[in-house]
Amino acid sequence: MHRRGAQLYYAVAPSKLYAEPKRLEELGYVRARIEPGKTRPRTVYTLTKKGVEALRLYALEPPAAPRIQNEAVVKLISGDVVSDDAGLRETLLTLRGALDDQAAKLEEARLRAEELPHRGRYLALTHDLGRRLVQAQRDWLDEVERELA
Repeated sequence: MHRRGAQLYYAVAPSKLYAEPKRLEELGYVRARIEPGKTRPRTVYTLTKKGVEALRLYALEPPAAPRIQNEAVVKLISGDVVSDDAGLRETLLTLRGALDDQAAKLEEARLRAEELPHRGRYLALTHDLGRRLVQAQRDWLDEVERELA
């Protein structure tokens, strides 16, 4: 999921991501089993009763405010020091390709969601947020392009 675009919602280093299921298994929240994969065996994790209860409690807690980690903002805000609007504009506009990639991943995920009808409305709401986030960034880049022209 991380490779397929989940980092749009939750940015985490892959090393942390792969360590977490093992940690959760040690705590008794998940159980691991080995299944055949396409090229090698893969580990599949299943929530235990303890894990389901912990997830239920976590999901029903109020969420923290969204964090915005956007390197482009840091670059833009340094514009007065850099004093090169044309160069800064061109650098920031390179994000359009990454946004196109992210939009393609979101569309792929939307199509895969059809295979999970029991999760349909939750996934649809999540994909809608992703689409809106990508569009907001595209709109922001259009404004950056106009303002720094």
